[in-house]
Amino acid sequence: MSQVFKRSANALVRTTLAGGLGVAACLGWLLFTLMSSSWITRQNEFVDQPVQFSHAHHVGGMGLDCRYCHTSVEKSSFAGIPPTKTCVNCHQQIWLNAPILEPIRASFMNNKNLEWIRVNDLPDYVYFNHQIHVRQGVGCVTCHGRVDQMPLMYQAQSLLMSWCLDCHRAPEKYLRPREEVFNMTYELPANRNQIEEGLRLKAAYKISSVEHMTSCSTCHR
Repeated sequence: MSQVFKRSANALVRTTLAGGLGVAACLGWLLFTLMSSSWITRQNEFVDQPVQFSHAHHVGGMGLDCRYCHTSVEKSSFAGIPPTKTCVNCHQQIWLNAPILEPIRASFMNNKNLEWIRVNDLPDYVYFNHQIHVRQGVGCVTCHGRVDQMPLMYQAQSLLMSWCLDCHRAPEKYLRPREEVFNMTYELPANRNQIEEGLRLKAAYKISSVEHMTSCSTCHR
């Protein structure tokens, strides 16, 4: 009985299978790269706001502390969005009639808060507590970047789960003294090692075990 398939069919099948696996691998790599790209995460993308508030001017230039506007960051899961009257506290004295502040004046006169656009916006299924991170010595810069150098605010980090886990698995790489949490320019003294200092602070602050901090229920509730 003659063969149904030619001998070359074996090579064709092997080539097809190898090509299919190669295409699948390429598609997987492309999808992973796309999901990690700034096109999806919005990292380093400036966000239009009702008033283009400059952190570079207010924090870097004037030296305002983060807590002046974000009043609940040390005692709540939310940092807090400042009400219009916080802006008016200063701007009833300076730049009162500046055109750029018209939305501020209208908001104050109408007793209706501005609708600021959240820049660092986590999915609803992710639980993040500002109070815990501040109390454990995680600096604002670690997550939000050098806001004192941002004329317009943008998301400095990817906010991907892998980025969060990098810190939760080895928090000693990022910890600083609590009194330096809001210091935008803090640097560890040259004669100190970050890992050694971080391990000391980790023990002093009684930070949970890696097993607990990488448990699904810690961030997903």
